[in-house]
Amino acid sequence: MSPHAVAPTLIGLDGALGALRALAEDTRIRILALLAEGELSVSDLTDILGQSQPRISRHLKLLVEAGLLERHREGAWAFFRFSDRAETARLLKPILAALDPADAQLAQDRERLAEVRGQRAAAAQAFFARVAPRWDSLRSLHASEEAVEAAILDAVGTRPIRSLLDLGTGTGRMLQLVGPRAERIVGLDASYAMLSVARANLERAGLTGVELRQGDIYAPPLVRESFDLVVVHQVLHYLDEPARALAQAARLVAPGGRLLLVDFAPHGVEFLRESEGHRRLGFAAAQVAAWLEDAGLAPTLARNLPPPSGGGPDKLTVSIWLGEDRRVVTDWPIPADAKEVA
Repeated sequence: MSPHAVAPTLIGLDGALGALRALAEDTRIRILALLAEGELSVSDLTDILGQSQPRISRHLKLLVEAGLLERHREGAWAFFRFSDRAETARLLKPILAALDPADAQLAQDRERLAEVRGQRAAAAQAFFARVAPRWDSLRSLHASEEAVEAAILDAVGTRPIRSLLDLGTGTGRMLQLVGPRAERIVGLDASYAMLSVARANLERAGLTGVELRQGDIYAPPLVRESFDLVVVHQVLHYLDEPARALAQAARLVAPGGRLLLVDFAPHGVEFLRESEGHRRLGFAAAQVAAWLEDAGLAPTLARNLPPPSGGGPDKLTVSIWLGEDRRVVTDWPIPADAKEVA
């Protein structure tokens, strides 16, 4: 065994019996089969399974108590997903994998799931129809989205990503862009409405297993030092205390991990403050570098993407910054195309 290999987490007898008892009911197995497709709310499951909310809630409570599911809140709603506990996952996955996808009841559940996701997608489309004119106006002030996203992927590079966090995830675009490279994908946003849009977008993109959580960027409800890539994309300019938010983001970076920031360089487009809620009109590279240093990260990248027509007081330059944790990690997986340097 490799010196860095992690021994498999085993489940005790009591835990195994509790989990198996929780599984021994057809509705609960149907719930788990649906959640294998991604997290769902109580309302979603009620619509799909055609059962009362109290009944569905009772089944979910038993599954949570058995350690098979986790519950998290978004405003007045509760969402459920598979537990992060490795021992229960090792027990559950083979059971779900053995289910026949052609089973009539499971196939009907998947059809209803598709209908629920279609409703989400329609709601997201209606949202975009309302805000699109504003966003198109803003996009015209800076480099194209394609150029910005290409620069983001270039900054991220080819290093394996075991756990990705997008703070202020909004529509979930950064999760769609970088998420396929990650093993674990988490998005956090303070707005329940935006999380609903993100969920619909991610489902439409076919990105499953994403954890979407509602929370405050100044006090993210997440385990410290648990993400090897944290992204804060076009969020800082909305904040009264961007340095404080950056410090909180840095606390979530795992040893050897990175914090990627995307925002605007200093500019004079004053209407963004007046009509779009921007609290800050961009950030200087020296200021961001100092904030990264104060947060314990080494500034390793500062790149500007000017607008196609050149700079000016009425244009926006997109800036990308990268801060890296200085602690040395020796167990990063070695890329297959890596070459030994003599």
